[in-house]
Amino acid sequence: MSPDFPPFSAVIARLRTAGCVYAEEEAALLLAAGFTAGQLAVAVERRSAGFPLEHILGWAEFCGLRIAVEAGVFVPRRRTELLVREAARILGVPLAAAEASVSTASGAPAAAPVVVDLCCGSGAVGLALAKLVPGMELHASDIDPAAVRCARRNVLPVGGTVHEGDLYSALPDQLRGRADILAVNAPYVPTQSIGCMPSEARVHEPRVSLDGGPDGLHIQRRVAGQARSWLRRGGHLLIETSRRQARGTAAAMVRGGLAPRIVRSEELDATVVVGHRP
Repeated sequence: MSPDFPPFSAVIARLRTAGCVYAEEEAALLLAAGFTAGQLAVAVERRSAGFPLEHILGWAEFCGLRIAVEAGVFVPRRRTELLVREAARILGVPLAAAEASVSTASGAPAAAPVVVDLCCGSGAVGLALAKLVPGMELHASDIDPAAVRCARRNVLPVGGTVHEGDLYSALPDQLRGRADILAVNAPYVPTQSIGCMPSEARVHEPRVSLDGGPDGLHIQRRVAGQARSWLRRGGHLLIETSRRQARGTAAAMVRGGLAPRIVRSEELDATVVVGHRP
């Protein structure tokens, strides 16, 4: 490394001083990012000021993949891997492959399934499923133009299509009644709780990707209420939610004509409600 670059220990010390819990890991990623000395100095100061590491690097790790993310776009969380695992299981991917790096998966169901990544953000869920189920028909959508632009970087290379608009209104009408999987990570933070979130999310991610209304379930209810008309018979709606909100999410699915079940992962501290169209 050039003498112009600060030593590894100095970067760690600066990040620790700023309160970064994983200072060593973050320092290693910043030093490996290919920045010039000047860019590295700026990156370290931005991170110390609270900018999300993923926005600085331009990518986030998710299901063993590097997902392109831009400033102002929701960063995929590890807990959302449960949404991918459960969707993959429904599509017939062996559990071991779904829980491992997606690059280890092989094969696909006999008939290419139709998967919709609704409220897609960066398109991480759709991309991970496309890697697990080669040949599937993938559609992703989001209301935020920045997220749509970012999702296209991730989803188009695997043959997916990205749509911009409010929930189902973004989707082409020919998808009605055809979706095998509706995978949804809609915002579910209660409005009054946003102020308690870490600044990385509260300040640097769009409110539209966080705010789920007074009880956090407003958008989930809208999704569940219309899902049946977009699912084929036997299709599934999967919604990420919290342990506390899971019963409310399931109740919304019942009102939408779906049969729900709650899936919980203690490992990922994640909850997904799965609704089946009989």
